[in-house]
Amino acid sequence: MLQLRPNCEACDKDLPPDATDARICSYECTFCADCVDRVLLNVCPNCGGGFVPRPIRPVTERPASTERVHLSFDAEEVARFAKMVRDIPPESR
Repeated sequence: MLQLRPNCEACDKDLPPDATDARICSYECTFCADCVDRVLLNVCPNCGGGFVPRPIRPVTERPASTERVHLSFDAEEVARFAKMVRDIPPESR
């Protein structure tokens, strides 16, 4: 089952299970749409993949995770990596 993390790993914005601005990569790294668009440039700093909207979990299903996750890279490292691969389509990275 998909792990729904409760926050953006970059800015720590709350992303509840019904958040329409939550984005995930194929490894379930979770970020808000604003960080994906403005900071990460659609490049996951953890795996190099792209992002898609995170599905909404029905309230009647298994609860989302409450464990907050944060990036282990600083802003400069993230920016350098994103600029290096942003022009390569996610499917070709």
